[in-house]
Amino acid sequence: MAADLIAPSILSADFAKLGEEVDKVLAAGADIVHFDVMDNHYVPNLTIGPLVCEALRKHGVTAPIDVHLMVKPVDRIVPDFAKAGATYITFHPEASEHIDRTLQLIRNEGCKSGLVFNPATPLSYLDYVLDKCDMILLMSVNPGFGGQSFIPSALDKLRQVRKLIDDSGLDIRLEVDGGVKADNIAQIKAAGADTFVSGSGIFGYGKAEDPNRYDSIIAEMRRALANVSR
Repeated sequence: MAADLIAPSILSADFAKLGEEVDKVLAAGADIVHFDVMDNHYVPNLTIGPLVCEALRKHGVTAPIDVHLMVKPVDRIVPDFAKAGATYITFHPEASEHIDRTLQLIRNEGCKSGLVFNPATPLSYLDYVLDKCDMILLMSVNPGFGGQSFIPSALDKLRQVRKLIDDSGLDIRLEVDGGVKADNIAQIKAAGADTFVSGSGIFGYGKAEDPNRYDSIIAEMRRALANVSR
């Protein structure tokens, strides 16, 4: 069974101290840096691009960087993020004219590939490309903004995807993003997730001047996860 991975979303970090913030959450026990890319076109917000990803690598970040593309079109930006140091690149099927081609492009660029499903996006997109996915990301909020509340129907969707992955025998991570906090992460794991994105649930925890706040919240999440067998 895949190990549980905690992926802080830097969308909620202090961008004036981004390198320091990422260093702190990784030192506190986080596993993956989740990197939200919004284009004010596919989603109603504008965030960060490949230069920031490259800057984190130059800063010394060696942990996997999980780039979630909320952009349309997708293919043009994939090579830039691969060159900048992305480990995973995931995208929304609605944002690509040729989903199979985009998944292959990501792998050809040396990254792990994946699809992202919004709360109302059908899982049928997986029917012919499951073997080209290294990660499936289920959104438990509608994309575009941080700090939203978890949508409970995502749990049923998680169970469906967990069964798909298990039945396939493929090595695919199942990630969830949106409203993930210490008080619901166990329930999310029980539904089948093994990779947990949390933005405000980690970066918004405690007071900014508390140097141990990331240690505290990530330890609390680990305890909750440890109490659930999948």
